[in-house]
Amino acid sequence: MTTVQSFPFDVDPAPVVAALQQDGAVIIERLAASQLLDTIDAELEPHFASEGDKFKNDFNGYKTRRLSAILALSHHCAELIARPLVLAVADAVLKPHCDSYRLGSTTAIEIQPGEANQTLHQDDDFYPMRIPHVEFQLGAMWALDDFTVENGATRVVPGSHWTARNNNGQEDDAENRALAHSVMPRGSLLLYFGSTWHGGGANTSDKPRAGLINTYALGWLRQEENQYLCVPRDIARSHPDRVQRLMGYQAHGQYLGVFPGDPDGYWYDA
Repeated sequence: MTTVQSFPFDVDPAPVVAALQQDGAVIIERLAASQLLDTIDAELEPHFASEGDKFKNDFNGYKTRRLSAILALSHHCAELIARPLVLAVADAVLKPHCDSYRLGSTTAIEIQPGEANQTLHQDDDFYPMRIPHVEFQLGAMWALDDFTVENGATRVVPGSHWTARNNNGQEDDAENRALAHSVMPRGSLLLYFGSTWHGGGANTSDKPRAGLINTYALGWLRQEENQYLCVPRDIARSHPDRVQRLMGYQAHGQYLGVFPGDPDGYWYDA
């Protein structure tokens, strides 16, 4: 059976980056503590109950609850988004192609019993271009529950990413390639490229399974989710500086997105 390479929580970034470049996806086990996940679950649950059904459609499924703009709903999710190991991997993958990267989107997903397989897809396919040897996004799927084959562990197609040597830059038919289920214990993390074909799994169990996905995108790309509008300003200010920068409150180099009061000192009177 095809599997996703898995590493312990205390792994160095280098082998994780190498596995990503080879397979397009990798698992880091037990990277987040249960107490933190319990707090995040408590923050998200009332929002799942009140608005989790808003995003139901053919693509997202009709037995799956979803939330967006997670930094407006869960203060403690910032601890996952700014996890040092994850940012070290993002640095290695994205910063060779940009001055700084941004959050592309933030989404909580709870797959209910009876949900079918999601259509395989690429997260970055809304960008209408490709650049040789460049990945546009890195996705980070946190397991808020144990991920099993039975409860809908994310399915990925190893080697299907845009920059794979064995893919030759061609987006061949993912349905005909070997699938791997991202089976991992609660608190683990699935990292995958935006161009890697993947999709939620069918939940044939009797319990829901929840995950939190955020993406990191090259800083010169438009963000999929507008953090300035979907996260109230007072809440944005309550997050650490590193998270605010990831949300987009940071110029990209000396020219793109420069603003008065720029903390990096790029602003000047012309």
